[in-house]
Amino acid sequence: MNRYAQMISELKTPEVMKRLTYLYGQRGGMLVAQSARYSRLLKRHEELVGYEGPIAMVSAPGRTEIGGNHTDHNNGVVLAGSVNLDMVAVVSPNEDNIIRVKSLGFDKIDDVDVNVLVPQPQEAEHSASLIRGVAKGIVDAGGKVGGFDCYSTSNVLRGSGLSSSAAFEVCIGAILRGEYNNNDMEKFSQVKIAQIGQFAENVFFGKPCGLMDQTACAVGGVITIDFKNPEKPVVGQTAIDLAKHGFVMCISDTKGSHADLTDDYAAIRREMESVAEQFGKKVLRDVDEDEFYKAIPQLRKTVGDRAVVRAIHFYNDCRRAAQLCDAVREDDFAAFLRLIIEGGHSSFEFNQNAYSIKAPQEQGVPLALALSQKVLNGRGAWRLQGGGFAGTIQAFVPVELLDAYKAAIDGCFGEGSCHVLNIRNYGAVPVTPDM
Repeated sequence: MNRYAQMISELKTPEVMKRLTYLYGQRGGMLVAQSARYSRLLKRHEELVGYEGPIAMVSAPGRTEIGGNHTDHNNGVVLAGSVNLDMVAVVSPNEDNIIRVKSLGFDKIDDVDVNVLVPQPQEAEHSASLIRGVAKGIVDAGGKVGGFDCYSTSNVLRGSGLSSSAAFEVCIGAILRGEYNNNDMEKFSQVKIAQIGQFAENVFFGKPCGLMDQTACAVGGVITIDFKNPEKPVVGQTAIDLAKHGFVMCISDTKGSHADLTDDYAAIRREMESVAEQFGKKVLRDVDEDEFYKAIPQLRKTVGDRAVVRAIHFYNDCRRAAQLCDAVREDDFAAFLRLIIEGGHSSFEFNQNAYSIKAPQEQGVPLALALSQKVLNGRGAWRLQGGGFAGTIQAFVPVELLDAYKAAIDGCFGEGSCHVLNIRNYGAVPVTPDM
């Protein structure tokens, strides 16, 4: 029995099944489906690479933002959770210093020479830039890098607000940590891997994202993140027991694309920072809120109204994220739902990231929110999430309304658009029986 056949056989053992349960839950044949998914990956890696040495399997989850929409990049506060959708990679090292990543469903293989760790203009906004950027971040942090052959698959919906790019980044970081840095969790903690992922996305990919997505994907569970000092974000873990209250979390895909929306995302950060600059600061977190409100008449003239109302959203949603955390810890579910709705309205009305003004006829996110409001009718909560402008919404749905809710969303956006998800308590990890 070769190594691949052995690993496929091990997928059926109680130890590995227990591990898969930790990552994915047990609902609706989930374990059988995931075991088959891993088997297909291993077989495909054998076909493409046929490595005879040790083979690693690594998983990195997507994330859902619960509170604090577009607050991270201005050193604000967020509440986020990792979900049981993930990127899974089967990995083997090579000796030619080339990272090769082949993803299921994509013809192209990313070939990245780790001897060249500077941004390549032709790679901007492509996955190869993220690989090269993560490798550079590892080296800059005093680590080692080398080549590996990887076959991967991801069910983190692209362009969905579940952070498929962050899952990719932290997965590559976890691979390099494991293959070339003895899985050193002190030097390359989950937060450090997240910071390296952000660096790759900012500098190599060209998207000025904050640190929330990568941190949530890397750390796992439900986490609060205070970015007052982004070099050392304060991460705290808590838990939400939705089942106890008779609720499930739904992420609904409105089938909008995030392509060509980088300018829309960048404008939010740029406009918030333009307000801070009027006070001699780099980010809004360093600007006193009372002083901001006193200065609004002048700010309208210098930075424009949209920047002002986006700043108002920042202050309110940072406060709301902290209140959401308190509601979770105090098990005040009514307050939790109320704050979710308030945050959703703030994102739509003040942050203005429900749709792109470049294509005002495409309003899948507002439509999904309107349907949620109609079906739930005050009995749950709903909001846009993530970068916005397209993609997904989040809803907390009473179990007795789930069928009606799924029917409304799937009827509008297509079968399978509404995903019932679990919070996953593990971030970027190797998938082994002993973890």
